[in-house]
Amino acid sequence: MKTLYGIQYLRALAAIAVVVFHAAEKAGGSFAIGAAGVDVFFVISGFIMWVITARRPVTPARFLADRAVRIVPIYWLATLAMVAGGLLGLFPNLKLTIAHVLGSLFFIPMRSPSSGEIWPVLVQGWTLNYEMFFYAVFALALLLPRRSQLPAVAIVMGALTLAGAVLPSDNALAATYMRPIILEFVAGMMLGQLWLSGRVPGAVVGGGLVALSLSGFAAIAIFRLPFDEWTCGPLAAMLVLGTVSLETRGLVRPMAVPRLCGDASYSIYLWHTFVISVVAKLGERLGVSPLTTLVVASIAGVAGGIVAYRLLEQPLLNLRRRPAVPSVAPAGPDALSGAGRSL
Repeated sequence: MKTLYGIQYLRALAAIAVVVFHAAEKAGGSFAIGAAGVDVFFVISGFIMWVITARRPVTPARFLADRAVRIVPIYWLATLAMVAGGLLGLFPNLKLTIAHVLGSLFFIPMRSPSSGEIWPVLVQGWTLNYEMFFYAVFALALLLPRRSQLPAVAIVMGALTLAGAVLPSDNALAATYMRPIILEFVAGMMLGQLWLSGRVPGAVVGGGLVALSLSGFAAIAIFRLPFDEWTCGPLAAMLVLGTVSLETRGLVRPMAVPRLCGDASYSIYLWHTFVISVVAKLGERLGVSPLTTLVVASIAGVAGGIVAYRLLEQPLLNLRRRPAVPSVAPAGPDALSGAGRSL
């Protein structure tokens, strides 16, 4: 199970893009394209789930249990921290209801009493509703022969997307799970199959895909073009395919800091808004420029996420991996190394 450093670096890039997006909002600016980090995450998630279940077949129950143990504890901590802050009056715009808090904790899309948007208490947790839905569909597909699993997931996601286009709805569940963004998981699975079968492009094409993808994201940002999953999904898929193509040709090398940010990307994603809010309030009181606030908040958001990874997420992961009975043989690396621990 080789380490895919490129996937780790993309996870870092996606998390940092989301951090800058939120930091710009708090500083009174705009970096809207940073939200496309979510599209990259979803493609990566589909890629990783397809690859690790090929290398290490699991039952649907074990798959779901593994994903729940990986995702839920840290998310619940961050959500409950948000609830505690709301009860203490630290977030004056946050309105709490028991139903919304429970829906947030159990990944049920609901409209927020604070904004009316389909957001959980911890706003960025909306993406985890999609992740958990994908895991549920993927787990059911594991009941099928391997050759039928990808087509089955593609049919389900495609049918839901088509239904959403034909029968749009304001219902929170329908509005969430009938969005075309769910196709990004399928795209990731397809890329995973290409990688497993050794059919990824060569270095020249791979480099071109990376350049084209980054140019597309940059053009959207520079010219303030409208974008959605139909735009960013293909760009994210090109970025992932180009990156794994370059890595297959030995052109991606291990780098400590990007890999650390990739390992910590989940914690960065969950905890950065707490740090950014504090920095933004300090910047406002001190009268510093919006650009300075943006830069400091972005750096602090990433750093805060890394601290949370070291103090919270990593100890929990190590506790999960600790064998009940000591083994006489050294433990092997996780599938895909850090990438196997991603969302």
